[in-house]
Amino acid sequence: MEYLTEIKVRGYHADFYGHVNNARYLEFFEEDRWATLESKIDLKKWAKQGIIFLVVNINVNYRLAVPVGETLVATTTIEKIGNRSVVLNQQILIKESKKVAADALITFVIADKTGRAVAMEGEMLQEIEKLRSSGTV
Repeated sequence: MEYLTEIKVRGYHADFYGHVNNARYLEFFEEDRWATLESKIDLKKWAKQGIIFLVVNINVNYRLAVPVGETLVATTTIEKIGNRSVVLNQQILIKESKKVAADALITFVIADKTGRAVAMEGEMLQEIEKLRSSGTV
């Protein structure tokens, strides 16, 4: 499997106990979401049209404590495409062992200039569907 995001765990990622702080996983997940979206969708074009991605729900499971010095890799796959939302399944794995350190279900909507979620149809849905055709998604 190809990984778009690789992260070396540094001291500033760690909590008092020397493990990756729970809030840092949100940053790691976000980094891979952006890498995945940018790899398949012309986000600059969408931004010019006033279309943005908004995360509306995050559910994280912390599976393993990860110490400073480990290298992590992230994956993003589509769990479900709805009428107005997409659920992504994301995982953070320890690179060497491939053990899952954390996983999350991330729900996002696509909003217009007013901030309202729009229905995913036509060209927009085709763009979202591109996310299914990647080795990482």
